[in-house]
Amino acid sequence: MSASQSTAIAPPVLGRPGLDMARIGQPGSVVLSRWLQQRPGGVKRAGLSAHTPLRLVPGGARRNYAAAQINRLTEGWTTSNLSANAEIQGGIDNLRARSRQLARDNDYVKKFLSLVATNVVGPTGIGHQARIYDANGTPDAAANKAVERAYQAWCALGVCDVTGRMSMRDLEHVLIKAAARDGEYLARIIRGNAANNAYGLALQLLDIDRLDTRLNRPGANGQTAIRMGVELNAYGRPIAYHLANRHPGEIYAAAGEQGATHIVIPAADIIHGFISDRPEQVRGVPWAHASMLRLNNLAGYEEAAVVAARVGASKMGFFTKDPGTPEVLEGVADEEDASGQLLTDADPGTFGELPGGVSFQAFNPDYPHAMFAEFVKSHLRGISSGLGVAYHSLANDLEGVSFSSIRSGTLEERDEWMVLQRWFIESFHERLYPEWLRHALGFGLVVFDSGKAAPASVFDKFSAHAFRGRRWQWVDPLRDVQASIAAIGANLKAPQDVANEMGEDYEDVLVSIKAAQDMAAKLGIAPAAAPQPTTTKEPPP
Repeated sequence: MSASQSTAIAPPVLGRPGLDMARIGQPGSVVLSRWLQQRPGGVKRAGLSAHTPLRLVPGGARRNYAAAQINRLTEGWTTSNLSANAEIQGGIDNLRARSRQLARDNDYVKKFLSLVATNVVGPTGIGHQARIYDANGTPDAAANKAVERAYQAWCALGVCDVTGRMSMRDLEHVLIKAAARDGEYLARIIRGNAANNAYGLALQLLDIDRLDTRLNRPGANGQTAIRMGVELNAYGRPIAYHLANRHPGEIYAAAGEQGATHIVIPAADIIHGFISDRPEQVRGVPWAHASMLRLNNLAGYEEAAVVAARVGASKMGFFTKDPGTPEVLEGVADEEDASGQLLTDADPGTFGELPGGVSFQAFNPDYPHAMFAEFVKSHLRGISSGLGVAYHSLANDLEGVSFSSIRSGTLEERDEWMVLQRWFIESFHERLYPEWLRHALGFGLVVFDSGKAAPASVFDKFSAHAFRGRRWQWVDPLRDVQASIAAIGANLKAPQDVANEMGEDYEDVLVSIKAAQDMAAKLGIAPAAAPQPTTTKEPPP
């Protein structure tokens, strides 16, 4: 075909029906030639000539990421893409029920929940610090003291909890365990006389089951959307929560109960916390969801191993009879079953004599075998990764752990705890604190040492605060303190940073030091000399 003839043929457009792949790959292809001429720099930039053939790799249409291919090895691997809420709605009730069962009966999950409460909340709860400053930038000590005193009074046992049974620290423990076990927590803000305290503000903890996962509305015809009980505006912001009148699993419901099955609570009165993994997510999932199947299988494996060990520890076997042996043998068996099989009970340390024609075949299962411990450890390492905790913390296994390995694993784990602390502070305390401060100022409960109450007009100034999560001591705190002193001396760290790492506020530390110095001077006691740093021997690896 001549060049004049070829130009009369309109080249097919890439990506449209009728594309002749064989024609594109021919030497002297008109399509390839025109494409190269149209590129900036022409054929020289492409490194090709107008007559360079374009080779097509066989099977090129199947090129893809290896994990995206569908073949006999991946045919059982899902390829569906659902929204976050569709995935959650399809399995959240079963997932939460199984997570709770594991929390009740599985020792590793119980340990995980204990680790969460201990490391996120700690023994004394989330610390509160007022950060009120005067116009010249100096701390307003009187205001800070008044606000902190009022907040501590509200957080006391029986005040902040509408039931009167818990303190703020207790509420924090219940909420963080609910978040880990159920994937989310729910608290209702009670205002006015119903709060039953001087602040007119209290919290009511609600079981997340009260938020009905089956209550959904598409959001058409001018109506707002409802996703699993949460009513949303056009941007996905919660505007109301549809709560069941009572817990769906309550067994003490009144017979023939009538009326609405749900109550609608404005979002301003609800604190709903969960960790989002995907955009547009409305509900949370249990934190152990990736490890739950393996936890259940491991529990079943251990149960089977225990049963097998009990069987192996028992004296067991079978009677066998030679042909012609009488059916009933005196002194050999205690009884016969329905099929005529001989049965007997064995006592420890006793041996019997068998008559002629009868033999005993022992049954000695060799289980659990030597690989049992390694198999359990292997599973627990994967479970620990899914839960985000160190293996030695979850399994209580310090065998073979060196100083370097435990330090590395513990530091990584503590970073995860600090991430969870910050999430919990922002989702719960930062949401609640402005509500409390408005009520405390409005009721005149922020009182200075002089007896004067702070007015409500100082809300903006008195809003400055900080919440601090717990921090941890290291196995060799002397070396850590010496390293911090060296970093401060080299201008690589500020004393405030070191105090924050230790879970202390630097301003409080200085106030305490000054108070101790004043007390010592008043009693005529010379201040203790600062200890000199000493060189410590490096622990073995």
